[in-house]
Amino acid sequence: MAKIDKSKYTKAEWLAIREERRNAKIEKSVNFKEYEQIRAKKIAENPGIYNYIVTLKVGNKYSSSYVNRLYEQCMKHLTIPVEFACLTEDPSGLDKNIKVIPLELNDNIEGWWYKPFVFDKNFPLKGTLLFMDLDMIVFNNIDKLFTYKPGKFCVIRDFTRHQIPSWKKFNSSIVRMQTGQKHHVYDNFIASPNTISRKYRGDQDWLFAQVTDDFEFWPDEWIQSYKWEMRGNPKLVWKNDHKDFENTGDPQIKPQTSIAVFHGDPNPHCCLDPWVRKFWT
Repeated sequence: MAKIDKSKYTKAEWLAIREERRNAKIEKSVNFKEYEQIRAKKIAENPGIYNYIVTLKVGNKYSSSYVNRLYEQCMKHLTIPVEFACLTEDPSGLDKNIKVIPLELNDNIEGWWYKPFVFDKNFPLKGTLLFMDLDMIVFNNIDKLFTYKPGKFCVIRDFTRHQIPSWKKFNSSIVRMQTGQKHHVYDNFIASPNTISRKYRGDQDWLFAQVTDDFEFWPDEWIQSYKWEMRGNPKLVWKNDHKDFENTGDPQIKPQTSIAVFHGDPNPHCCLDPWVRKFWT
């Protein structure tokens, strides 16, 4: 790695940069199976640490391959003890190492409106929960999503920040909480799901309405919108029954960015950008 001039940074900034560089070096030097062995050893050494990544697969919008890819990407880019779980009504095709949380479907609830279920104080996983949507690519170390401001409720500052720098609403693609933290998000929703799903455009608008204090935004640079922030919002066109960028291109990746979020179109499997093809296949 290129040498960095430490004098340009505060002590805290330099420690963060050093940790990132250390993790990047580890990622280049070990393969996926070795990561599994390292993680299993750390879990055995620290049985009281309960960190979970939780995702949701409901219906047929995303296949089991999306869950498996997210699992593989996350496990490759973690060096701390973490279990991966999927909340779903259909576990067929999921990697055997993914913990399945059975989802009982409700006639009054569809799609992303099952995300408030993770806020249930009776959620079966007890500890730190990092909820992640399926439409993203994890390409750098994400230990920091667990170590950043421990115990705090953390959420993405919505990607409209790209157009409006002062924007303060939520994007719920990645949310961290302790089990039962902000449980009123679930309690209030499940009391009247029909009314709430008609009133609010989506689960993240509901989350923003419910969580009005005691939260932290992730640093913007850590989690970026692929199409708006990394690709500069290029024109979308129809290609073979799905939307993709009119022209392929390479993303602009900031030094601290670990995750590219594919909100809206295109989905990762539809995007022909060489960078996406490299990390998605």
